Amino acid sequence: MDLRFRGAQPSDEERAAVDDLLGPPATAWEGGSRTDTDLRMAARAEAARDLLLPALHAVNDRIGWISEGALEYICRRLTIPPAEAYGVATFYSLFSMEPRPRRVLHVCTDLACQAKGAQAVRDRVEQRFGPAGQDWHESPCLGLCERAPAALALEAGQPHRAEVYAPATPDTITTITGAAPGTNGHAPSANVAGETPVKDAVPQAGRPDLVLLRRVGVVDPASLDDYRATGGYTALRRAFELGPAGVIREVLESGLVGRGGAAFPTGRKWEATARQPDHPHYLVCNADESEPGTFKDRVVMEGDPYALVEAMTIAAYATGCAKGYLYIRGEYPRAVARLQHAIATARSRGLLGDDILGKGLSFDIELRRGAGAYICGEETAIFNSIEGRRGEPRSKPPFPVEKGLFGKPTVVNNVETLVNVLPILERGAQAYAAAEPKLFCVSGAVERPGVYELTFGTTLRELLDMTGTTGTTRAVLLGGAAGAFVTDLDIPLTFQGTRDAGATLGSGVVLVIDDTVDMKRMLLRIAEFFRDESCGQCVPCRVGTVRQEEALHRLSRRVDDSDLVLLREVGQTMRDASICGLGQTAWNAVESAIDRLGVFNR
Repeated sequence: MDLRFRGAQPSDEERAAVDDLLGPPATAWEGGSRTDTDLRMAARAEAARDLLLPALHAVNDRIGWISEGALEYICRRLTIPPAEAYGVATFYSLFSMEPRPRRVLHVCTDLACQAKGAQAVRDRVEQRFGPAGQDWHESPCLGLCERAPAALALEAGQPHRAEVYAPATPDTITTITGAAPGTNGHAPSANVAGETPVKDAVPQAGRPDLVLLRRVGVVDPASLDDYRATGGYTALRRAFELGPAGVIREVLESGLVGRGGAAFPTGRKWEATARQPDHPHYLVCNADESEPGTFKDRVVMEGDPYALVEAMTIAAYATGCAKGYLYIRGEYPRAVARLQHAIATARSRGLLGDDILGKGLSFDIELRRGAGAYICGEETAIFNSIEGRRGEPRSKPPFPVEKGLFGKPTVVNNVETLVNVLPILERGAQAYAAAEPKLFCVSGAVERPGVYELTFGTTLRELLDMTGTTGTTRAVLLGGAAGAFVTDLDIPLTFQGTRDAGATLGSGVVLVIDDTVDMKRMLLRIAEFFRDESCGQCVPCRVGTVRQEEALHRLSRRVDDSDLVLLREVGQTMRDASICGLGQTAWNAVESAIDRLGVFNR
């Protein structure tokens, strides 16, 4: 491979950041000092491209941005062409290729925060720092919707620091932005990551009838002993009794389907992967929860991390996977810390690694952080991201169960899907199916926002009676930005029930909109979101998301029937011809608002 470098050199700190991750370079061919031996022998380059994303994180976390010298050093270490590495680094919003302050504030301006006053927070930050781009950035959903509006401060250094502020008000944001780097300064009403009890996100915390959330807010999430004392690892022992085929049979009989939005039968996916003769098999946990309004997976990871570790172990046992990747979004610092601790503790106690519980199972988990890309929530885009490529979706077929991560059979499930496997094995498939739990992320104009656990079939009205509403409810957005607005509160919250109502259950978003919200501005924000997050790989999405936003800008100033016609044509084209779900659903919410809410009626 001809690697063309420009001769830029890393600083000592940049070099140290990379070497701390990869170890010192053994030869000059890997970026080390040249010796006589190197001059007489050419070393065989072993590409390690899958470490590109962690290496970029290492430099960005330590320095605050990635210089040309740092990028070239990473490329020498990993045998990657610099042009390709540059394409990867610039794909993610949390990385910067230009100098910037070590402390950067990310202000959420997405749907839930917008409905709760994010514009005033944004305006105050702009007054202090000027236009977005250096000291601060407008951010898509930070997954803190139950405490909206929210902000996230990332501070480079050793160690890398992340501070979560929610709620962020125009008054407290002045104190936040005025804090000196490293002081952790914040107003008394601000919530810093690690200080806000996770149970605050679960209004039902402590109720004995909970299944998926029964430990959240009750058990110390850092304690493996507490987890085991409350039934932890009972499901794994049951899995060993059943055997891999028996586990898959239980999951099939339970009727469990994916909880990320696609609702594909989980047992069928596991069965198809287990049958593949090609090895190794891989397991990927999709914890890149980036759908605006969604935060249930964050709450589970922060409040019950060992449950996810156990569930991944069971999935690996059933499908013949020796290695699992937990891909978590970079905006979840507390969840990352909790899971890193849980994985390390489980490994030290013989619950990960070789011969788990003396049953001959070898399985381990590697945590990979995303870097700000909504599209990486698509199951094949995750593969590209882990492999060190741009997080662009792949065309299907072949499907992941045939050729997924590193071209091998791969099973992909999100956090909520996986933790549902525990009660299936603990209770049995039939008992689970009789009262199947589902998590809902409720935010917006409600008195008690948070994650709620209900059984399928509960109506939207019953859920809102539990949460309480404020003001006059105008509509409810189901499924997030990729979902739809509804006004009928008697919709049963099932996959089929919402489908019959022309909506989607999606990832469980329930965003309540009252009559104080500017719907035209909200639709513009949805259009902006899809335009920004489109990977640009396919024409229908790349062009369609831009045309959709342009038409909405014009309609917000003056209603023109020709723009409404254009919107529908563009929306239908994106739905029919886009490669992945982003483009296919980018028109859904806008269409429902026009048809059901009459947003652009004359």
